[in-house]
Amino acid sequence: MEDTGLKLGKYEFNSRLFVGTGKYQTFDIMKDALEASGAEVITVAVRRANIGGKPGESLLDYIDKDKYTILPNTAGCYSADEAVRTALLAREMGISDLIKLEVLGDENTLLPDPVGTLQATETLVKEGFTVLVYTSDDPIIAKRLQDAGATSVMPAGAPIGSGQGILNPNNIRIILETLSVPIIVDAGVGTASDVTVAMELGCEGVLLNTGIAQAKDPVKMARAMKLACESGRLAYLSGRIPKKLYANASSPLKDF
Repeated sequence: MEDTGLKLGKYEFNSRLFVGTGKYQTFDIMKDALEASGAEVITVAVRRANIGGKPGESLLDYIDKDKYTILPNTAGCYSADEAVRTALLAREMGISDLIKLEVLGDENTLLPDPVGTLQATETLVKEGFTVLVYTSDDPIIAKRLQDAGATSVMPAGAPIGSGQGILNPNNIRIILETLSVPIIVDAGVGTASDVTVAMELGCEGVLLNTGIAQAKDPVKMARAMKLACESGRLAYLSGRIPKKLYANASSPLKDF
């Protein structure tokens, strides 16, 4: 299969790895890790953007806005109304009409509130946003979000920041079979092999933050994530061999 760029509404990207900006020890390390990741889309919590602050005090001062597309997110919002207000603020600040929507339901698990997420998606789509929506790996709510107009549905591989990888690949497979919008795994990725698994399943991309930011060497891990994303996508496009119960010799005697 021929590969093409990742299309999200009016936007198109070559890199399928989306990288966050939280939890780094310093902004300089973050800047170097973003470069090593090869990502074109960088997600930023609106509440951390600090627009209007003094030079050097804003997270955005360390992100080359000519090089990266900034994806504002509604991290920390626990109601549909709060998430919608945060998204509108991001657009008023001139960041983007792209939005990564998060409506959380619980402070301990950081799992999404399915009802609030659906309500916020419907509202933001009507407001003209390109909505990339964080959700659980439930295929039913994923379909509802697509029907509500989400540009991309982003099921969690595992709880946010847990590093557990793709806990339920079967649900991800069902979502991929059921939906037509791009599916981007968001949350729970801990290392490069987790990214490869998501991409080999057929996901259009992976969004991660903690797996890079809290690695012992974030810059090296960022490069590993980049390569894993590329190799997983290539493997998916190549078409793997079927799994078999018994051996199958590479050079069968009967062929000689």
